[in-house]
Amino acid sequence: MRLTVGTELLAQALLFDMDGTLIDSRVNVERIWKEWCDAHKVDFSQVLPHLHGVRLADSVRRFTPPGYDVEQEIATLYRLELVHTDGIVPINGAKDLLAALPSERWTIVTSADQELARVRLDAAGIPVPPRMVGGDDVTRGKPDPQGYLEGARRLNSQPAQTLVFEDAAAGIAAGRAAGARVIALATGHAGEIPEGVEWIPDLSALQVTGHDAGGVRLRVVA
Repeated sequence: MRLTVGTELLAQALLFDMDGTLIDSRVNVERIWKEWCDAHKVDFSQVLPHLHGVRLADSVRRFTPPGYDVEQEIATLYRLELVHTDGIVPINGAKDLLAALPSERWTIVTSADQELARVRLDAAGIPVPPRMVGGDDVTRGKPDPQGYLEGARRLNSQPAQTLVFEDAAAGIAAGRAAGARVIALATGHAGEIPEGVEWIPDLSALQVTGHDAGGVRLRVVA
C-alpha cells in the first residue's frame, strides 16, 4: 500500500537498513556474487532472490557447494566486498533526510558488519551514526528481529514507537517481527514488498516537519 501524499508519520526513533535503503550497492554486490557463482558452478539465478538483506556469511553458508572450505569462501568474498566500492551511491533523498534528523533519533541496522558498513557509507558520502547496529553485533541476522530490537534499545525507544525503513523481504520481515512500523522502499526489490506493507518510492518522498520530546514528525510529499 503506497503511502499517499500528506500522510503524517510520528516516531520516537527511526531505524534504517543500509543497502538499498540509504545506499545503492546492488551492482557491486551482484557482480561479485555472479563471478563467485560462475567459479563454483552455482546457478546465480537461484542465489539472487535470496542474496539481498541478509548477512554475507549466512548467504555463503547457504550456497557454498560441498567440498569447499566455507570459512575460506566467506573470507574471500568479504575481502572483495571491502575493496570494490566503485559505483556505490546514496539512494535518492537519503542525504537530505538524514541531515534533517536529530542524531539521537536515528541509526542504521544493517546485515553488513561494522567495517564493511563504514566502507560503503563512506563511499556513498553518508554519515556513520554512533549507535549503528551491524551484522557482527547480533547472533542472528535478518529476517530475525534481533538487529531491530537492538537498534530500538540503543535509541531508548520501544519497538512499537519505532519506524523501520527497508527494501528487501528479509529486512521487512525482521522489522515487522520486532513490532515496529515498517515503511518499505521500492528502490530495487519492489516485487518483494508483501501485500499490506506500506511503501514509498524512495527517501525523497519524506520531509521532516519537526522533532521534540514527542518524537520525530514526517510528512509524505511524493
